[in-house]
Amino acid sequence: MHAISIDTKSEDRALRWEEAADPVAGAGEVIVDIHATAVNRADLLQRSGHYPPPPGAPDILGLEMAGVVADPARSDLAAGDRVCALLAGGGYAERVAVDARLLLPVPDDWPITRAAALPEVFLTAFVNLFGEAGLQGGETVLIHAGASGVGSAAIQLARHAGCRVLASAGNDLKRERCRQFGAEFVCDSRDEGFADEVTGYLNGAGVDVILDVAGGSHLSRNLHCLAPKGRLVLLSLLGGRNSEIDLGLVLTRRLRIIGSLLRSRPVDEKAQIVADFHARFWDPLLAGAIQPVVDRVLPIADAQEAHDVLSANANVGKVVLEVRGSD
Repeated sequence: MHAISIDTKSEDRALRWEEAADPVAGAGEVIVDIHATAVNRADLLQRSGHYPPPPGAPDILGLEMAGVVADPARSDLAAGDRVCALLAGGGYAERVAVDARLLLPVPDDWPITRAAALPEVFLTAFVNLFGEAGLQGGETVLIHAGASGVGSAAIQLARHAGCRVLASAGNDLKRERCRQFGAEFVCDSRDEGFADEVTGYLNGAGVDVILDVAGGSHLSRNLHCLAPKGRLVLLSLLGGRNSEIDLGLVLTRRLRIIGSLLRSRPVDEKAQIVADFHARFWDPLLAGAIQPVVDRVLPIADAQEAHDVLSANANVGKVVLEVRGSD
């Protein structure tokens, strides 16, 4: 098969479409012919050498894929079934071995490229909103980077769950898209006064949950946005690892700061997340009430361009890479 490799000897760690060893299915795994994958921030970090894959995961980039079953390992699957899945790695390739419990069926009327944009961002948003943060209907949530892949998924899921949704984004176009996704109020994530904007909009009240990707640069202001018993979930540290905060505020408001990664979780835990997501949100997904947001589709040979788009924060939703038909 072919896969994207990282040329570690080149100055920019260039991405190259080259021959690679075929995956071998382990116990309970299925071989899937990949038709499309999608780009995530973790791919950029891994390429730069700052986010190695967890033990046992493929070195090949790619945390999700959509394709067709090539070699089924269980009786309820058949060769040719269209599926998508969360991966620990290996998505930027023509084939992958994936635990069958992580597979989700691709709706009949969906293009395969839309399905490739689903697993990583929707499962990340789902487990962190409703699992880690325990978000309940009627609560208020602030979702940073609301026009990103995870942000666009989180806005839709929270709104469908009956929550008030506030968001932040970095420019006018992205803020308008956040409103289209379902956010009732959107602030400028680059404005140092966003905490005052949020609490002002809520007439002095705070939000119950914050989903954040910035980390250090937003930490103190995020805490000031939280209502008593508020929960801040950190998904990434794009704004730095370090920050100075007022621990007295954490104590008096009984706040919780939660760090969360999906990729490194055990496969049994991921399988449960997939099952829970399917049980709660698959019907509204099929009905079109929630949808993956695809910014653009590029051929896998243009993976470098796709990474450049994410690096420049030029995307709204997901950048998808089409694999089949590439040379």
